[in-house]
Amino acid sequence: MNQIIRFLYPGVRLKRWILLFLLSAFVFLTGLSGVMGKLLSGIKLSVFNVEKYLNPLRDYITSSTKWVTIDIIAICVGALGLYLGIRFFFRAVNTLYPSNIDIVKVAYDSLKLRKGPRIVTLGGGTGLSTLLKGLKGFSSNLTAVVTVADDGGSSGKLRKQLKMLPPGDIRNCLVALADSSGILGRVFQYRFKSKNKNLDGHSFGNLFIAALTNVSGSFEKGVQEVSKILAIRGSVLPVTLEKVVLEAKLKNKRTLKGQYTISQSKYAIDNIILVPNNPLPSAGALNAIRKAKLIILGPGSLYTSIIPNLIIREIAETVYHSKAPVVYICNIMTQPGETKGYRLSDHLNALEKHIPFRNFINYIIVNNQQIPESILTKYAKKDSFPVEIDSASMKKYDSKIIRKDLVQIVDGHLVRHDPEKLAKIILRLTL
Repeated sequence: MNQIIRFLYPGVRLKRWILLFLLSAFVFLTGLSGVMGKLLSGIKLSVFNVEKYLNPLRDYITSSTKWVTIDIIAICVGALGLYLGIRFFFRAVNTLYPSNIDIVKVAYDSLKLRKGPRIVTLGGGTGLSTLLKGLKGFSSNLTAVVTVADDGGSSGKLRKQLKMLPPGDIRNCLVALADSSGILGRVFQYRFKSKNKNLDGHSFGNLFIAALTNVSGSFEKGVQEVSKILAIRGSVLPVTLEKVVLEAKLKNKRTLKGQYTISQSKYAIDNIILVPNNPLPSAGALNAIRKAKLIILGPGSLYTSIIPNLIIREIAETVYHSKAPVVYICNIMTQPGETKGYRLSDHLNALEKHIPFRNFINYIIVNNQQIPESILTKYAKKDSFPVEIDSASMKKYDSKIIRKDLVQIVDGHLVRHDPEKLAKIILRLTL
């Protein structure tokens, strides 16, 4: 109410148009009632037992033909006043903002997005941010639950120096849900290149989140403040607020510690764990999963982005017991070391190996579009190949496989998921 009253303060130049709208509405309705009275003059309304109330009004309206002309004029003048009142009201509102914002369009789009499906995504890395870029055009009821095991690059430095949770994957998701085409989105992704070792390699967004973490008193509150500043469509939540470290046991019995080290390994992974084991999940993440209409796993690195969320016991249990369908978006290409030689069934086997539930995935979205041979050759040199859809091995799962063209070629040589194609497929699952 206080916000509404502020529109009536002197100098805002909105009161005159509100007054014009109200007066015009009165004139318009007065004229309309006169015309309707004329039309109803020959209708018997005794069946409704209201004729005795209308007779005096009807006699007054129909006593002279001049009233008909006055009523029509009143309707026309009232309609014109309504149009001018609305038009100049929103023009005045627009002048209150420094940028060229179409208030009506923004309000309409906001209301439309609020009616979008409630979707929760679990993952991390660039794959999750790509998905969010597509979904934000159809719904603002989005929650990205993000892993916090990253320990490489700028995130790793801040994690060690400031004893905070890694902000990198969180930052990517925040920018993805904001207007990333704007200057603020580009600034958040800006990475410093400096001879100063303390600054070199850091992204501005990571430093900004770190600053707000210290100012607000917690990482969770810091992320919330950044969400407000970027005016994101949805919310981004860390899967846990505990400082966890990812460990992997390889097929050759070696053990690797740290998400970055694991992602760089060229040897096959047997299983992964979090240290400390089974950390407490964030309450916001659990609540979002319970309310979701659709739960999405991926796309992203299988062992370092997706599974780290699900090996938190309460997260896995909440996903499994949710009434919402669970969707797994498989990577288009295999990753050297992490998923070398993996077929589609191998991805499912790895998920179920780390989670004490079976057949919890309802849909699997996988690419079936042929990739140009020239690009495949470049990927082959890095020991990366398209994920094979081995239908025979997938028969043991109850999941429905959705085969679609998902490919987007970025910078002429990078194979990525197409955000818009992916979003449209997902939205059909919510109908």
